[in-house]
Amino acid sequence: MSAFILMEIDIHDMAGYSAYPPKVWPLIAKHGGKITHRISDFEVMEGDWSPKRVLLAEFPDKAAAKAFLADPEYLPFKKIRLDTATSNIVIGDSEM
Repeated sequence: MSAFILMEIDIHDMAGYSAYPPKVWPLIAKHGGKITHRISDFEVMEGDWSPKRVLLAEFPDKAAAKAFLADPEYLPFKKIRLDTATSNIVIGDSEM
């Protein structure tokens, strides 16, 4: 069953953050994942959630998604994200 990482990102330093995606996407692929959606320009229709950007990455299963986030190669790139953006990350299983 596929699993997904959903990352909500609010970038504060675009110049610094720009180094993050090209470094991280190959690591996502290393763990069998792929970016399926990058979404921005949200319009709130109900509720009070107002994300700036959302990234959705699909992995073969939850273990692969967790392995990506725990990969020691990811740590320096995670620091870039933490230094240049505010983010929330969740992992979920596909129910379809």
